[in-house]
Amino acid sequence: MTTMTQTSARFREFKMPDVGEGLTEAEILKWFVQPGDTVTDGQVVCEVETAKAAVELPIPFDGVVHELRFGEGTTVDVGQVIITVDVAPGTPEEAPPAPAASAAPAAPEAPAALADEPKGRTPVLVGYGVAESSTKRRPRKGAAPEAAAVAAAVQAELNGHGAPAAPEPEVPVTRPLAKPPVRKLAKDLGVDLASVVPTGKDGIITREDVHAAAAPAQAAAPAPVPAAEPVTAAADKAEATVSARETRIPIKGVRKAIAQAMVGSAFTAPHVTEFVTVDVTRTMKLVAELKEDKDMAGVRVNPLLIIAKALLVAIKRNPGVNAAWDEASQEIVQKHYVNLGIAAATPRGLIVPNIKDAHDKTLPQLAEALGELVATARDGKTSPAAMAGGTVTITNVGVFGVDTGTPILNPGESAILAVGAIKLQPWVHKGKVKPRQVTTLALSFDHRLVDGELGSKVLADVAAILEQPKRLITWA
Repeated sequence: MTTMTQTSARFREFKMPDVGEGLTEAEILKWFVQPGDTVTDGQVVCEVETAKAAVELPIPFDGVVHELRFGEGTTVDVGQVIITVDVAPGTPEEAPPAPAASAAPAAPEAPAALADEPKGRTPVLVGYGVAESSTKRRPRKGAAPEAAAVAAAVQAELNGHGAPAAPEPEVPVTRPLAKPPVRKLAKDLGVDLASVVPTGKDGIITREDVHAAAAPAQAAAPAPVPAAEPVTAAADKAEATVSARETRIPIKGVRKAIAQAMVGSAFTAPHVTEFVTVDVTRTMKLVAELKEDKDMAGVRVNPLLIIAKALLVAIKRNPGVNAAWDEASQEIVQKHYVNLGIAAATPRGLIVPNIKDAHDKTLPQLAEALGELVATARDGKTSPAAMAGGTVTITNVGVFGVDTGTPILNPGESAILAVGAIKLQPWVHKGKVKPRQVTTLALSFDHRLVDGELGSKVLADVAAILEQPKRLITWA
């Protein structure tokens, strides 16, 4: 199910859908079709990246691709037409729908086009829906000169009853094109958008343009920023702008969402972090044994699997840690299920998909779910739904050789466990110093929900299980 418009009997338009959770824009990463290609209902035509994930978009009808409205690397607002399809090829010629850039003057035809629209926006992808749109279109570039010409003709009639007034150079006054966040940035920095030279596609002012206008003049600089062409290319393709002394990378997509979420979490929830260093030699032996177990055949077994199971058991013993703070209703929401988040590093940045109802899974089922989660994340195919609704998270910084850290809570969650590198270290075992496999765990929790006693009990339980894995049987 997707968002579409039927503008005529022959040509149909497919609009950029809201692929989940009220997103307002998405970047076209890749087109899988080109004009002239035949498409069928349900065929994936492009891949887009939102602030949450990369998503493939299927076309909802059969036909032949007539036009791709935007190129790869372009950020498109939800509701904009991205592709038109000829659904009746071979029939007598009929004018296709005009592109968005030139559609503004054709205002009288708008009611006819809207007549076929459903009253409310339809679901856009399986599992997602959108709210009814209240977006108002701004005049596109190219419409203003025509409007100015009409106004000039009318004024000429008024000035001399048909005799035009003395010709004056016409300077159309148009509102600078910029998205709301860019307008807010300009306002905050005291920059007049009318004085900013746009470098974005179709004359749109970008954040970089505003920053450039706000930066103080540096006459003594060794070399000014080169010509506008590299900047324009960067704005169009969202690539880094590289100079001799610095590289500027646009903040967008997943990275932008991460930044907003982490800032919001850090300055909303009072974080407390506790640490414990534990001997995990027996856990590493259990991992080796499970790899040879026929019941675990076909699934990946690693220390993270045992750590995840240990945390689930600790939550079962201390359910108060699995909660959320509802500021609006002033309630603590106790969760009777565990959606276990696993922080995953991907080419697009850090994401935190979660295993739904992880508390109900057996060890083989948990291993299978972990494997699928990691593989999907690395391929960049994690859906927004897979990242929603987490309750507690694990971040494994040990894979980078790091001893531990002080993790920031995933927004809406009460606790996050950081797992450090497992290293062979001298350790006192049965009264003697021996080389043992040792790691450091760090548990950050929301002190509004979890006090020191509860947080300490959870961390101590996880450590105790990793030190003596047989407790998984006696405590589970």
